[in-house]
Amino acid sequence: MADNFLKNNLTGFHIHFVGIKGTGMAALVEIMHSRGAVITGSDVPEHFYTDEILSKLHIVPYTTFDEKNVTDDTKLVIYSAAYKKETNPELAAAEKKHIPLMLYSEALGAISETSFSCGICGVHGKTTTTGISGTVLNELGLPFQALAGSVIGSFGDTCTITRGHKYFIAETCEYQRHFMAFCPQIIILTSVESDHEDYYPTFKDIQNAFVDYALKLPKDTGKLIYCADDSGAAETVGIIKQQRPDITLIPYGDSAKGDFNITFGSVKDEKQYFTLKGFDVEFYTRMPGKHIVRNCTAAIALAVELLKQENLPVSADNIEKIRKGISSFCGAKRRSEIVGKVDDVLVMDDYAHHPTAIKTTLQGLKAFYPSRRLVVDFMSHTYTRTAALFDDFARSFDAADEVILHKIYPSAREKYDGTVTGRALYEKTKEYHSNVHYFEEVMDAEDYVRSTLKDGDLFITMGAGDNWKLGKAFIEKGKQL
Repeated sequence: MADNFLKNNLTGFHIHFVGIKGTGMAALVEIMHSRGAVITGSDVPEHFYTDEILSKLHIVPYTTFDEKNVTDDTKLVIYSAAYKKETNPELAAAEKKHIPLMLYSEALGAISETSFSCGICGVHGKTTTTGISGTVLNELGLPFQALAGSVIGSFGDTCTITRGHKYFIAETCEYQRHFMAFCPQIIILTSVESDHEDYYPTFKDIQNAFVDYALKLPKDTGKLIYCADDSGAAETVGIIKQQRPDITLIPYGDSAKGDFNITFGSVKDEKQYFTLKGFDVEFYTRMPGKHIVRNCTAAIALAVELLKQENLPVSADNIEKIRKGISSFCGAKRRSEIVGKVDDVLVMDDYAHHPTAIKTTLQGLKAFYPSRRLVVDFMSHTYTRTAALFDDFARSFDAADEVILHKIYPSAREKYDGTVTGRALYEKTKEYHSNVHYFEEVMDAEDYVRSTLKDGDLFITMGAGDNWKLGKAFIEKGKQL
């Protein structure tokens, strides 16, 4: 099986996906489909935005999990970590038929072994950095394939882009050490701080995971591109350097030494300008926030390394292509995504679900849209994260003019133990912000939102919950007259 599976050409190879509508799974479907595989899959009947991705590939998922969906000609079953062999009938059927099973992360790792691979990791910025990298490499015309954890506009509103298989650029996830299945030649490390407290109770636990991932880099040729501005990443790289002095370290940021030292320029006409020490040109991005500039710089550093790998010069022509890629990147789904406009109320949606991401995103939006009143509707995700970072969450809305909060959106993996509530977060947030409102259920806030929003406002729904529905309802119904 492995000999067939690991080939870039998978023509006629039947793969069945259990949980096919998951963002990462749908991206993996795109990769396998591009390599010629025959794809089937199952998931719940609810509509997800990934249904559009699957529809473009003419894939119609089964909407129930049934052992009959795993046919005898299936050569491999790939499944989401959300499903277990003990409880899912399709996984049980595959085992009974002796069909090989692979987790999503294992399949991603298997693909990485077939190419010169770059793993993009970090608590924040993985998806955006992957999207920018793919956009830049596409402008350069390099033979690569990229996989991001969300839909990227410049990928053609899909999660992947393919120009060949020599290089594989992928977002790699730290949760449950999933990235340890990946085989990188280059790693981009955007940030390290406490997160996923259900799996990593302490900062040291999550830091050790990133250290172990970097130690997978090949001896003497491995390269680690990292954000020197992020204290957690810088500290982690110090540990890695002690254990593996052979790894080439490439820092970026406004505190970094070398070619990728950033000087932040002006923000005007919804463009953010910046320069890099090693380049005689000015770059700009259409996305808000200094964190986006850092993500752009990581992508530029990766592009330079792959040009060297191809024995191509970092010429004026190639730098211009890099500039074009940076300026043409128009974002990822649920990353400061403009979802609509009602008269002169701009409506956005963002996945930020960690205090650092909330703070930097709101600061970036305030700089990009200085004349707009910024109203944020936030729904905290998971009891464990909310409890562990409780005070940080309460302090993260400084840049907002008005804040709306709700009950906590739980993970399917956890049960409520009574230690923290959305209302408690609301009471704490009021200690730091003068204009905070609370509605237990998301749609309880609909009438208030429709009455409070005025022309010139920016309304953003934020978090990993389902409060995006509030923005959608506002777009559909408009302001209350």
